[in-house]
Amino acid sequence: MDPHANLADEIRKLESDIRKQGDVVRAKKAQKKDGLVEQDDVDQCIEELKQLKLRFDEKLKEFESTGTKMDGGKETFRAQMTNLLERRLFYIPSFKIYGGVAGLYDFGPPGCAVKQNLIAYWRQHFVLTEAMLEIECPSVTPEVVLRASGHVDKFTDLMVNDVVTGDCHRADHLLKDVLDRQIHNPLTDPEVAKKMKEVLARVDEYDDQELGELLKKYDVKAPETGHALSDPYPFNLMFATSIGPAGNLKGYLRPETAQGMFVNFRDLLYFNGGKLPFAAAQIGQAYRNEIAPRAGLLRVREFTLAEIEHFVIPDRKNHPKFGQVKELSFQLYPRAEQLGEAKETVIMSIEEAVRKGIIANETLAYFIARTYLFLTAVGINPQRLRFRQHLQHEMAHYACDCWDAEVECSYGWIECVGLADRSAYDLTAHAQKSKVELSAFEKYDEPRQVEVVTIAPNKPQVGKQFKKDAGIIMEALAAMEDKDALALGESLKSQGKATLKICSTGQEFELTESMVSIKLETKTLQGRNVVPSVIEPSFGIGRILYCMFEHAFYLREGDEQRAVLRFSPVVAPIKCTIFPLMQDSKFDAYLDPVCRALTEAGLSNKVDTTGVSIGKRYARTDELGVPFAVTVDYQTLEDGTVTLRERDTCVQVRMPSLEVATVVRKLVDAKLVWKDVQARYPAQMTAN
Repeated sequence: MDPHANLADEIRKLESDIRKQGDVVRAKKAQKKDGLVEQDDVDQCIEELKQLKLRFDEKLKEFESTGTKMDGGKETFRAQMTNLLERRLFYIPSFKIYGGVAGLYDFGPPGCAVKQNLIAYWRQHFVLTEAMLEIECPSVTPEVVLRASGHVDKFTDLMVNDVVTGDCHRADHLLKDVLDRQIHNPLTDPEVAKKMKEVLARVDEYDDQELGELLKKYDVKAPETGHALSDPYPFNLMFATSIGPAGNLKGYLRPETAQGMFVNFRDLLYFNGGKLPFAAAQIGQAYRNEIAPRAGLLRVREFTLAEIEHFVIPDRKNHPKFGQVKELSFQLYPRAEQLGEAKETVIMSIEEAVRKGIIANETLAYFIARTYLFLTAVGINPQRLRFRQHLQHEMAHYACDCWDAEVECSYGWIECVGLADRSAYDLTAHAQKSKVELSAFEKYDEPRQVEVVTIAPNKPQVGKQFKKDAGIIMEALAAMEDKDALALGESLKSQGKATLKICSTGQEFELTESMVSIKLETKTLQGRNVVPSVIEPSFGIGRILYCMFEHAFYLREGDEQRAVLRFSPVVAPIKCTIFPLMQDSKFDAYLDPVCRALTEAGLSNKVDTTGVSIGKRYARTDELGVPFAVTVDYQTLEDGTVTLRERDTCVQVRMPSLEVATVVRKLVDAKLVWKDVQARYPAQMTAN
């Protein structure tokens, strides 16, 4: 056996022995407290643990002296997969001949096909099924829009600099890397590792001062140089630009597609007949000037988002289709489990999660369930998919509830979809900034008698008294909450005057009773104006793609030279390949009809007439993730039948060539599974 492999096995055994001996030491200490063992017994166990750690350290140094690391399994897996993806042109670094630019990638033909198939299925699964209103907006966005949304002031990450070279690093990523290494180091004391896990679980919550203290506590240095780091400071992630030749109008490349749907709410509501609820959707490019792009497609500077804004009456967040998904059960990671001792997910039905108040409402839960169905349909392993609830400190003050669909890959758990109940924040913010009302009229089933506060300023008197400030006063009166207005009216009535304070400017104005009338009146209303709440599912297409690649990649058992991408047929770049058994003109007459039938059925296909063996051609299409392959052979010349091969099992069946397109179409649409095909058609000897 390979001595290198023997050494690796020995290190893994020592890791296991250290963990077991650590448990023995903890047990002995507990027994010592209860008077069941002597201190000498405890000391002996501690000494054995120290010896195990020393042996582990020696073996680890010996192993790493060969140029290999013990965590090389993940790196090896990624290297094998990335080699395949780049070699087969799924994606490659952009501007490669000029050395490339970090965080920018080009998609080749198969990569484009997989991405477009993923987007097409997203559109079918959400836009068509839910009758959403799809729009397309520009990527260049005026500053005023992003200032209203909060992006200009708050769309930041915390950055640190190498104090010697000035190189930039994202602060939380450096801390995560150091903690992750220490946690997985068997030499780390279990109690210390436990505290590190708690810090790691909350790393996204820390402000610049707290993060700076943690970087110093864990002695985090610049990764390439080992130099000290500056204190963390916020860095805005948006790409700034100017609009127009004069450059007077400042703008940004949009960091998300959502704002286009918010600013077009009035027109979309009108298009929808003035009715709520309804959902808008947009698929497009977004841009973020990442501090330190890394991890391939997981953290890039230009990427594709598919986002939904579901507008709903704030106190009516039930969903008419909730019954269709309520029995779905999958991994949830609620706040309580994240903050508890075990820190493990729970498998729970969506209905139970809503009933227990874990998920805030039916509409949010419905989209979580639909997201689960989408991700598993495109090839995400359900055992490596969880929905994590945001901790209270992670959520914006206006948010009701937020969840992330996280997928496990070689980089850990990666957020691929964000699902949030954002309340009415976005429409309210844009309405205030634009001075345009963004509300909907909700008609009551029957007229209602309600008490309303009416504020009637005496405009001529206010204008004469306050002149240029009159407009500010009118706006402040119109925007007053009912309780504040009633309090102001009571002061005017009892004292004949009252002070109006303008919160945004700090100005104060003294009003008299004759300047404004404030009354509580009973009125008959046919309905009310409401600012809708928004449920927002946001899908990072590139991140989903990368996780699909990882979950699809494997090596044939017994042949590590044969890589396979087990794409779900719905996203596979080519649905079916067509081979002649060998280069023989007799087969040509049968290739074109099969190709044409597949094309007419809307199935991408490719004819491969190269002279390599049939086994090598199968291997080549396996690398592209093609799920099915048709072979025209000598029996085809006799009876018009061909073989159909399934990629993952390598099983072949024989069927009439005229039935191939129909069968493959049903397989791609999940109206048939491969076992159904095997049951219907005779098996053919596998030719691999």
